[in-house]
Amino acid sequence: MPKIDEYAAAAGVNAIEELKAIASRLKNKTILNVNSTAVGGGVAEILSRMLPMMTELGIKPRWELIKGGEDFYAVTKKFHNALHGTPQKLTPSDFQLYRDTIKTNMESINLDADIALIHDPQPAGLIDKKPAGAKWVWRCHIDLSNRQQDVWDFLHGYVSRYDAAVISAPSFSQELPIKQFQVPPSIDPLADKNRELTHTEISEIMQRLEIPLDKPLITQVSRFDRLKDPMGVIEAFKKIQPYVTARLLLVGGSADDDPEGAQVLAEVRAAAEGNPDIIVLCLPPTSNVEINAIQRASAVILQKSLKEGFGLTVSEALWKGKPVIAGAAGGIPLQITHKYSGILTRTIEGTAYWMKRLLHEPDYARKLGENGREHVRENFLLIRHLRDYLLLALYLESGRKDFIHL
Repeated sequence: MPKIDEYAAAAGVNAIEELKAIASRLKNKTILNVNSTAVGGGVAEILSRMLPMMTELGIKPRWELIKGGEDFYAVTKKFHNALHGTPQKLTPSDFQLYRDTIKTNMESINLDADIALIHDPQPAGLIDKKPAGAKWVWRCHIDLSNRQQDVWDFLHGYVSRYDAAVISAPSFSQELPIKQFQVPPSIDPLADKNRELTHTEISEIMQRLEIPLDKPLITQVSRFDRLKDPMGVIEAFKKIQPYVTARLLLVGGSADDDPEGAQVLAEVRAAAEGNPDIIVLCLPPTSNVEINAIQRASAVILQKSLKEGFGLTVSEALWKGKPVIAGAAGGIPLQITHKYSGILTRTIEGTAYWMKRLLHEPDYARKLGENGREHVRENFLLIRHLRDYLLLALYLESGRKDFIHL
């Protein structure tokens, strides 16, 4: 893990000094994070990079995982889809299974901390065992703007008892009796997934993965999830095949808390079968340098999400100076200004049009990537993210009803 001062080249010296000043007022405070998986997905990725920074700053971070069986993750996957607006049928036994799993976890998880960030619905019920005097934050990474009412009503009973909630975009805000704060996620510019790579490194990795570079690559990197619309990506690519020379690459992996991934992967492979210019690649969740090389070798990056909490793959691609075409969903429009720092689409036809246009107009594509990289530098790097969390911690620790001003 790089030292914090090493981030100055990416984030700026002033940002580093500001972070240190804020952290000095939280020395020896214990900050606990609880989520559902240690690998796979943006939450685990961010925490694995952020917690060593906290330690370097003199804070005491801890990370706990909520545990459950396949039936629990099937239920919380229903929660996830329902909160994103995809109708789900949940029974009283589903809600009871959630309560029972939470109760079991309360007996085994150490929740002792000055401040706790509880991530997403899976561990939200742990609020029932909040230690006296602690400050708890529900950190929601989900787009709640079109949530299914019965699921939200169930979770509201837990969330409303937190000290604060954190969302990724203003449109995700809900009526709650607690303060809500907007803190977008971030990428680590020095992590293996985002650090600079030489041309030799990129070539060697692409050869090892057996991905040919004889044609421009159009790539989507995301877990195999219907809300990422991999089937729509394939359909859009097939529309442009008569007019362009290109290859589509769908790269994804699995997460411990997503039971639908294998089924979606099988569907994607079936849709790609027989088309020599569509490659479907399933990588282990630790394949960070491989993802980095794939993105850097690509001509165009897609993130055709139908629903999205934020979509960090967009910032990852923009940081590499790549033109990105992404669904105008959730937190993605925070990362892309249409036709300036990337392209926002809402349909398969629109996605196909922009894929073809960016391949035919490389100068325009390059300018989009340059603008996008600067936007990420200013808004979506890990130093800013940690600063926002620490400011929130200061606010909660102070007990004041207004905001902290340094």
